[in-house]
Amino acid sequence: MNAGKSIALLQVAHNYEEQGMNVVLFTSDIDNRFGHANIASRLGVSRKALTYSRWTNFYERLKDHKELFLDDRQVVDDEMRAYLTATAKPLACVLIDEAQFLDPEQVRQLHRLAHVAGLPVICFGIRSDFLGEPFPGAAYLLTLADDIEELKNICACGRKATMNVRIDDRGERITEGEQVAIEGTVRYIQTCGRCFYLGTAHL
Repeated sequence: MNAGKSIALLQVAHNYEEQGMNVVLFTSDIDNRFGHANIASRLGVSRKALTYSRWTNFYERLKDHKELFLDDRQVVDDEMRAYLTATAKPLACVLIDEAQFLDPEQVRQLHRLAHVAGLPVICFGIRSDFLGEPFPGAAYLLTLADDIEELKNICACGRKATMNVRIDDRGERITEGEQVAIEGTVRYIQTCGRCFYLGTAHL
């Protein structure tokens, strides 16, 4: 979190589109911090995306990506047609934001999509929750990914931040609850391992 993953995703999308290629962006339907179906960075850059839920089957939806044209030769579902730019070019890449919310089967679908359907997939997300436990989707991504690139953040103490801490509206640390909590007064800060374990996070 706060490591610039969303701006990195949007930059990748821009790079593809600058070369005249189509990309499709997905974000989780449970993350509405910046509005529904919106990928936004702290730098103020944002973009609409498609959303995925626990019922989304990425492989079935995108396996025929070479046929997803927007002219009269092919049929595209209404949501995809409204989202993609008006070009007859096929998809060149799939970009997934908040990838920690994928379930293991969806990670497997994306892996299969990349290797069987030949459609590049790039996922952006965090590894662990506020208790230092892995998200199931993140664990599978780390297992199946062909390449992993870490985006770095800094703890308030100056060390590399690798952990996430959940705090309430009073700035007090929360140490129990559901793995996913986004709405309400819940906030997150990033800390190094030392501050995480010693409870010295700078709130």
